[in-house]
Amino acid sequence: MKRHRHSPIHHKFLKSLVFWVLLGLVLGVLFGTIGSLHHSYPNAVVTFFYHLCIESKSYTFDPFIKGLKLLMGPIIFLTIITGIIRLEDLKTLGGLGLKTLIYFEVVSTFALVIGVVFGELLKPGHGMHLDVASLDAQSVEGYIAQGASNQAQSVGEEIYHILLSAIPHDPITPFVEGKTLQVLVMALAVAILLSFAAPSFKEKCLKYFESMQETFFKVLTILIWYSPLATFGAMAYLIAHFGFSSIGGMIMLLLTMALAILVFIFVVLGVICKIGGINIFKLMRFIYAEVLVVFATSSSETALAPLMRKLERAGVQKASVGLIMPTGYSFNLDATNIYLSLAVIFLSQAFDIHISFIQTLTLILILMISSKGAVGVTGSGFIVLAGTLAALTTADGSQIIPAVSVAAILGIDKFLSEMRAVGNLCGNVIACVMVSIWDKRIDKERFLYALDHPEEFKVV
Repeated sequence: MKRHRHSPIHHKFLKSLVFWVLLGLVLGVLFGTIGSLHHSYPNAVVTFFYHLCIESKSYTFDPFIKGLKLLMGPIIFLTIITGIIRLEDLKTLGGLGLKTLIYFEVVSTFALVIGVVFGELLKPGHGMHLDVASLDAQSVEGYIAQGASNQAQSVGEEIYHILLSAIPHDPITPFVEGKTLQVLVMALAVAILLSFAAPSFKEKCLKYFESMQETFFKVLTILIWYSPLATFGAMAYLIAHFGFSSIGGMIMLLLTMALAILVFIFVVLGVICKIGGINIFKLMRFIYAEVLVVFATSSSETALAPLMRKLERAGVQKASVGLIMPTGYSFNLDATNIYLSLAVIFLSQAFDIHISFIQTLTLILILMISSKGAVGVTGSGFIVLAGTLAALTTADGSQIIPAVSVAAILGIDKFLSEMRAVGNLCGNVIACVMVSIWDKRIDKERFLYALDHPEEFKVV
């Protein structure tokens, strides 16, 4: 009787990306915790760990994100083109786009309401009695200035600004800098032009694009195995630099945010999935590996391309995946919407400022517009939040909540960003599946099989 040198479980763990990401996560937290003691116990060992954690981000996380951005543009570009070319006509594309925008607007509004409801029910800022005068205003001056300039625009000007920012200055920069919205616009333009070409020429282009797409996905598969190191670097830097002490009295806000996102995913989106005949728990199991990577790296970009490929394999048509997923990462940021409305309610409670029901409705209406006004801008969450506070004014024009109050949550924003990244990821996957079901662009039988057998549809 033959004996195996290694057990199947041993092999399974060593070949599992999830195992290595979890290992990187645990080691990152461990090293970061030791490094965070630098200011309290500045001995040689702690100082060594502190500098190791701070510098590791530059050699692990930063190169990983830059590599992903370089690959993400071409993959999105090629996925959209190949998907749209296979559509029957441009009228079909317009119908899919319209349904996508309707879904985004309805669900993102629900997300804003969820943030307000949880803020009012759990009152995470109640009893803090913070004073605006005690805040470091300089730390958020840039966000406030940008937010104020955004809110100075009318609704028409803001929409015009978003549309203008989607037009690239040249065909190279969007790919190099990972500007998803601009890549999307270029891909749509090329796909629409090719749709008017002769069938034989269109078929040749399609084969060429699909071959290129497969090559980029193979490179991505290799790069994604670098994510455990990126996870270690991101978590070690986060804990060492900000420390657990930065959470401090904000723990209630973090818990409220986490609970609001969980309820939104498993209740609100769960009901939507039920209507479409999809089990939300099976769908979350299907994407759990990508969710873990996104949580560990605090960046939604790490999972966009792998998820697009996974959804295609599971039976969602390329046109739907290529159009809905990239657009959703710009306009369907559900968890960011929860964060924005919850943060305003939290700040009003923390600074003992009463907000009336009418002002709460005004807040939701402002965020329905302004949350889409800083697409793709670094620090957009704070910019939109500061701009929203600037827009919430009394009859005499004075701010109800001072914009500088956003400094109160600056220290924990890195922790909140992990929740936002995961929530946005889940929201966009569900959006892609639901709109595809609505527009009949999914092999439902194959997709249900994929949910029951997720191991057969692994991308990496």
